[in-house]
Amino acid sequence: MHVCYGPGNSTVDKEAHVHVALLGGPENRDISISINHQWTLSNFAFSFANISVLTGVTATYNTGLRYGGPVSMTLGWLVVALFNGCVALSMAEICSAYPTSGGLYYWSAKLAGKEWASLASWVTGWFNIVGQWAAIASVDFSLAQLLQVIILLSTGGANGGGYMASKYVVLVICAVILILHGVINSLPIQWLSLFGHIGAIWNAAGVFVLVILIPAVAKDRPSVEFVFTHLNTDNGMGIHSKAYILAVGLLMSQFSVLGYDTSAHMVEETKNADRSGPIGIITSVVCATVFGWIYLLALTTAVTDIPYLLSPGNDAGGYAIAQALYTAFHRRFGSGAGGIACLGAVAVAIFLCGIACVTSNSRMAYAFSRDGAMPLSRVWYRVNKHEVPLNVVWLAVAVAFVMALTSLGSQVAFQAMGSIATLGMYIAYALPVFFRVTTARRSFVPGPFNLGKYGVLVGWVGVVWVATVTVLFSLPVAYPVANKETFNYTPVAVGGVLLLSVGAWVLRARFWFQGPITNTSDGPI
Repeated sequence: MHVCYGPGNSTVDKEAHVHVALLGGPENRDISISINHQWTLSNFAFSFANISVLTGVTATYNTGLRYGGPVSMTLGWLVVALFNGCVALSMAEICSAYPTSGGLYYWSAKLAGKEWASLASWVTGWFNIVGQWAAIASVDFSLAQLLQVIILLSTGGANGGGYMASKYVVLVICAVILILHGVINSLPIQWLSLFGHIGAIWNAAGVFVLVILIPAVAKDRPSVEFVFTHLNTDNGMGIHSKAYILAVGLLMSQFSVLGYDTSAHMVEETKNADRSGPIGIITSVVCATVFGWIYLLALTTAVTDIPYLLSPGNDAGGYAIAQALYTAFHRRFGSGAGGIACLGAVAVAIFLCGIACVTSNSRMAYAFSRDGAMPLSRVWYRVNKHEVPLNVVWLAVAVAFVMALTSLGSQVAFQAMGSIATLGMYIAYALPVFFRVTTARRSFVPGPFNLGKYGVLVGWVGVVWVATVTVLFSLPVAYPVANKETFNYTPVAVGGVLLLSVGAWVLRARFWFQGPITNTSDGPI
């Protein structure tokens, strides 16, 4: 084994590198993404930028407001945070034991047992990568929609002759954003590190400023009782059961804290991988949970007339957050320019989130192709002179654009992309945790970060929660389910991923894919 250390590295760093190399990391591959200590990526920064509560909350606030309103968001957020915390803690424990850029699919292979390792790795990997592609499409398209609303309000609003972009223009804006994200992710690793840190700082600072600004500007503020107890049942979707409405309303919170597997995919480019990886996962989730909840509270202080905010006839065309901010500033100062500026700050956060999404996906896809799991793996398993996996970066851009094309057929169909991203990634999160608490319950060897005797209990809570969320995301969100505009495409899409991945395995992949390749044996796990 040949492992190189830069000058001034600590003994702990050397041990971490040996650990990565032993697990099958790329240090001694002919083509590799090297660990450069001079430009160390921050796990926390990339995970926090990828989660980006400004992105998640802003993009899905309409959903939370429509299904349950304030109570489903403010208190529902805390419920979701508790269970998501169990998933994150279990992932962190596994990451400490297996710190490689393959992350989730590698963990499944190690934990499922020799008989099931290949299949477990294959299914986990494909759920993860499809979920990431859907996340890129969802994030960049939501940014395109927000930019369209900013233009609309800046030119007079929907009721004042403002410019309302067609769905084709929005798609073109999305394509431009995707290309920009591809170009940025083609830059050397030090630039990505810079954008990762900017993303983390911008999200934290953005939440801090907005949390102070919004309540201070809003003239008409709801009562504390309204913020924490009001249940909105006037959703216009034909759903009247309060329990059902609350259950569907939880989906906003679930989508908003997503993407913390980034730390796992970036560990091979960080110091002290078996410690920085799990710490990055936990810290990013805790910070996102706290910042997201505070941001939600601040936004809800500007909410007084829910039907109006959701109405397509308002100046923002039914974009609730945009209308709330625009109205608050207009009533206070006679101009909505301040609200538009706030939306611009959120747009920057979403743009930075999109960069982190492509970065995470490119590392995961690189590792997956490195192990021969993707069609044309030799094409994707390449890096340029700056050791950037260029081909998979542009593959992500292309696939995300194809997914965005669904917006031309049905807006509801495209909205399922958010659900596919959430479920695809959370199923990929839960599978290695499931194997950790079942097949590997007695054989699991923890790393420096571990949950001790509580590891199995916390893991089971996380697995059961993901199973519950999978059912919730698949429920109809409107009644009657009469046409393509009211049909929930999520179970079809997720079922399709499962069917195609298992079908490909049965028909072909089981004959050649034997799981992640390790350096120690030059063969599969």
